Amino acid sequence: MAMRYPLGFTMAQAKHRARNQKAGNQRYPTVLMLEPLYTCNLACVGCSVERYSGKLSDRMPLENCFKAAEACGAPIVNICGGEPTLYPELKQLIDGLVERDRHILLCTNALKLDTKLYGVIPPSSKLFLMVHLDGMRETHDFVCNRQGVFDKAVEMIQKGKELGYTIFLNTTVYKETNVEEIEALCDLVGQLKANGILVSPGYEYESVERDVFLRRDEIHQKFQAIRMMSRKHRSKINATPKFLEFAAGLRELPCSPWSTVNYTPKGWKAPCYLIEGEGYFQDWNEFWDKTDWAYWESRQDRRCQNCKMHSGFEHSAVDEAMKTVKGTLELAVWSLGA
Repeated sequence: MAMRYPLGFTMAQAKHRARNQKAGNQRYPTVLMLEPLYTCNLACVGCSVERYSGKLSDRMPLENCFKAAEACGAPIVNICGGEPTLYPELKQLIDGLVERDRHILLCTNALKLDTKLYGVIPPSSKLFLMVHLDGMRETHDFVCNRQGVFDKAVEMIQKGKELGYTIFLNTTVYKETNVEEIEALCDLVGQLKANGILVSPGYEYESVERDVFLRRDEIHQKFQAIRMMSRKHRSKINATPKFLEFAAGLRELPCSPWSTVNYTPKGWKAPCYLIEGEGYFQDWNEFWDKTDWAYWESRQDRRCQNCKMHSGFEHSAVDEAMKTVKGTLELAVWSLGA
């Protein structure tokens, strides 16, 4: 039986959780969402405008990336943006994070993997490529606003697996997404010998004008079908059972915005990488101490009403599971890929 994630990745999270629980910390970051640039080679329909409209010259200095990783102490660094393969110092960034014993999720549209990563940054047990595929060919190319992106991504996944990289599909569910497409993507995971697929509903960015996002009842409807379908593809879908129940509207969870903190070229973004308009902090301690975490956990803000994003609720789902012996065992079996 293959584990859902490599053992080192799973153990790093478990040790981090145990240390914080022993220290009595109720809130602590597990993932640093690091956005070293707001430059992208696509302008996807569901993406916040600021995340693809920035200048490369305004990118984050390398030393600031490392300072952010050390300040928050999260064992996992999710490098996103913007398109991280456009970051000129990407190799130095990944090498430095590996030296600091971080596990790295590199979120990419895959268009530049063959020239910017393959043959430049070797495979590592600490490096996971998260390739965006938001549906099959027609849907994905629609979301990306460009023809041919799906075919290029599939080609890069195939090549990456041949070269020995750990690769997951990263799928956002929009109004245009049919559940049948999610099942087709699960089948594609097997065909490409990828390591799994992460599925999450999209967030309703206020800066996005097109009506592509799901409302709460629509999320529930689609994820009830995805949850049923996941029983067939249980070893491929990398969302915990409790999170899928939450996304399907079968249980409620508080948000854990502090579990995934966001550092950008403008500073620490409060309270998370999704909410717009709450400002930035230059100092980690000021960001951590002045953000009203209790308010954002409550989900009472209007901008939180339709949010069921993996980044805010997967930590809560794990906490909920670990409240009972049954839930803990279910989570352990899930971690083993069963």
